[in-house]
Amino acid sequence: MNSTRIRKAKELLSKKDQPIVIVTHTNPDGDALGSSLGLFGFLTYAGYTNVKVITPNSFPSFLKWMPWQEKVIIANQNKKEAEKAISEASLIFCLDFNGLGRVNGLEDQLRSSKAVKVLIDHHPQPEPDFDFSFSNTEVSSTAELVYDFIVAIGGEKLLDKKVAECLYAGIVTDTGSFSYGCNQPKTYLITANLISLGVDGEHIHRLIYDTYSVDRIRLLGYCLSQKLIVLPEQQAAYISLTKNDLEKFNHQVGDTEGVVNYAMSIENIHLAALFIENRDHIKISFRSSGNVDVNLLARNHFNGGGHRNASGGKSFSNMNDTIDRFESILKSGKL
Repeated sequence: MNSTRIRKAKELLSKKDQPIVIVTHTNPDGDALGSSLGLFGFLTYAGYTNVKVITPNSFPSFLKWMPWQEKVIIANQNKKEAEKAISEASLIFCLDFNGLGRVNGLEDQLRSSKAVKVLIDHHPQPEPDFDFSFSNTEVSSTAELVYDFIVAIGGEKLLDKKVAECLYAGIVTDTGSFSYGCNQPKTYLITANLISLGVDGEHIHRLIYDTYSVDRIRLLGYCLSQKLIVLPEQQAAYISLTKNDLEKFNHQVGDTEGVVNYAMSIENIHLAALFIENRDHIKISFRSSGNVDVNLLARNHFNGGGHRNASGGKSFSNMNDTIDRFESILKSGKL
């Protein structure tokens, strides 16, 4: 990490009683929540007395085992508390997103805040919304960057099992249990250090991946048997879910996590998409392999972005029009 930025970070953290906020992107995943709670735990151990974690909306139930998760302010459930915390903050850490537009419901409050905003993130093309950025697209996860940040400012001795569990969960979920985005040796060295602090990797894997509800399993079966569309000529596949589909299976936050990866697992498929109908838009998840850049696809056509091989977007058309547009783009060969 840049020594000048580290020196500045130490200056920004010089007052232990200052109000600090840690905020994640909308629909927080394991990396967003793990990196945020890991940073929260470290700052608490370091003696900071006024630290709050805010998520724009709720997070999946399979992440509710994490240390300190009960302290998270969920903004769309506690709007006044979240807005008050942001307005009073002198320092805001923005974790696992690269632009304030990724924080639905809190964007205006964050933009108007006079707090110093520090970005810690691994997504490409960060926007100029932040005062300081610790951004590296080569790392596996924001959790890995938070670990680096803690070590760089001299806080390694304060790491313990609880902080390590949060950061480990972030790395595991953002690499699909070390199946993608994890070709750097340093990722495994950091993971080894976290395990040395007492992390039980097998136990955390069970907590994240082996706690599905019956409804979630039935929804997955429905996705694969009834909703999976394969486009062999375009080497693509997609799944779409309407509001009625979700209601039929008593959908809960996190139930569609990872569904898009099943489409990617088909032989000779190099691009997969999941379309989910929400109240006012279609949420889209993209996955790809090799040189198929779904970050460009999301940015150029679907109001989103992310990584080369994993990104997300939104469509404000109906489901049929959104899918028609998606298929037309693929057939044109120009993402």
